[in-house]
Amino acid sequence: MAYDNIQLDKGLYTTGKSLTQALETTDPSENYRGTALEGLDAYERQLKRFGIHVAGTGSDRIEKFFRSGETATLFPEYIARAVRQGLERADKLAEITAATTIINGLDYRSVSCETENGADTPTAEAAQLPVTQLRSKSSLVGMKKHGRVLNASYEALRYHRLDLFTVTLRQIGAEIANALLAEAVEVLIDGDGTAGTAALTVSKGGSDLSYADLIALWNSFDPFEMTTLVGSAGAVQAVLALDEMRDGFAGLDFHGSGNLVTPLGARLLKSAAVPAGQLLALDKNCALEVVKAGDILTDYDKLIDHQLDRAAISATVGFAKIFADAAVVLQ
Repeated sequence: MAYDNIQLDKGLYTTGKSLTQALETTDPSENYRGTALEGLDAYERQLKRFGIHVAGTGSDRIEKFFRSGETATLFPEYIARAVRQGLERADKLAEITAATTIINGLDYRSVSCETENGADTPTAEAAQLPVTQLRSKSSLVGMKKHGRVLNASYEALRYHRLDLFTVTLRQIGAEIANALLAEAVEVLIDGDGTAGTAALTVSKGGSDLSYADLIALWNSFDPFEMTTLVGSAGAVQAVLALDEMRDGFAGLDFHGSGNLVTPLGARLLKSAAVPAGQLLALDKNCALEVVKAGDILTDYDKLIDHQLDRAAISATVGFAKIFADAAVVLQ
């Protein structure tokens, strides 16, 4: 079926897929290879079909989405995409996440991994190899909903350009990303509710951070590797102010690109989610699993029928510790 003959209605949102995925089922992008529409996905082809421009100085007004029932059907997906763009731009979870799991419900158990003592000792001939036990955790991953409510009437926004509205939606996505990071940091430090999953702690040698403290923190990772450091603004400032961190070449890179100096090869991130004065160190390849119950959700019926009258935008996400010893807190 050609993209300009597809019937658009609210039923496309009830398939268990996003609107784009539902459209791709009927109108696959692979059918447009070698054509002028190559590079557009099924949703973008619908925007082109109805002449809706959502970006740039020539972007249309919001009212163009509501000229017909079919074009109004495209509006919730526009909202979700703009929020997702903001979330992805501000997202730091990729820096601290080892695995991502997508689930269809709200009940999920992660796994625990335990290896017998002496696993690092060679096994004698005919002796039994050490056993690593993989088990489902006793507690469910705590799934929490993060989002915002859009409380603005269509009449108040109808003459505004979509490009400006997109900026607002992206900021909503960024705020959701910061909330998710705060929850992830809390799980890394305090554990995911399963016994023994709280992070190890290392104490500073004095009241002020020293390079020796960083060495002790780095040395506490065994058999893991310290790949990432996350700290509050004050803690990151203390790291950067150390004499040992004032390397000339590293400083030039920081001034020229904005990339922070990497203490002992670890990626340094700033986040208000970490308690003041503390540094969270982790092995991003082993420490944390993020669990997502679907994608960005919108109240599609309200956005289509009631035109922005208190429509909710949300993402339901949870976090689980994989290896508890892969996260250490310097305090």
